[in-house]
Amino acid sequence: MRVVSTSDAGAVDETVAVLVRGGMALVPTDTVYGLAVRPGDGKSVDRVFAAKGRPAERNLPVLASSIEQVRALGVEFSEVADALAGKWWPGALTVVFGFDRGAVRAEWLAGRDEVAVRLPDIGFLRRVMDRAGVLLVTSANVHGAPTPAVALDAALSLLDPPDIVVDAGLLEGTPSTLVNVAVSPPRVERAGPLPPGELAALGIAGIEDAGGPAG
Repeated sequence: MRVVSTSDAGAVDETVAVLVRGGMALVPTDTVYGLAVRPGDGKSVDRVFAAKGRPAERNLPVLASSIEQVRALGVEFSEVADALAGKWWPGALTVVFGFDRGAVRAEWLAGRDEVAVRLPDIGFLRRVMDRAGVLLVTSANVHGAPTPAVALDAALSLLDPPDIVVDAGLLEGTPSTLVNVAVSPPRVERAGPLPPGELAALGIAGIEDAGGPAG
């Protein structure tokens, strides 16, 4: 297990190399440390589930470096989605999209009705994704346990250690706000740092109006 710092000159190169060859990386996000793999590699994705002890039937969220990368997924970008992205991306906002029936989507998205996507507000990770493409990223913790705020602690807590650990110091962020724009009206499915009043002004139902968190 290789440990690097975001301030190391070759950290982006090393992280990209690990991901491109099908490895698993522990990376900083603007919320907590996350486990990242490239989509489309079934063995890598299975490894993430095994490392977390997480049920394999649950889809992993996608992180992207740009709106162009998000659109290339074949998602349906509604007016509300445009407004959300323009106001809070990059940042602590996860958007659940449906798919545009006329768009081409990658094979790894086949059979899915929706996909959760976020543009993180952390330069290191976005530079990695500029080169490696979008990533499947989930919190670096055993399923049901809190995510350690220290990179090495997070790595050692897993059932399978990552190939590379990228240390960005103490990370104690709160989970992102999760908004589903694939339903009508769009609704908040997980409360987070975004102001509920500003979301409501965009016609987005709050958790209390949607019957509680999606889980």
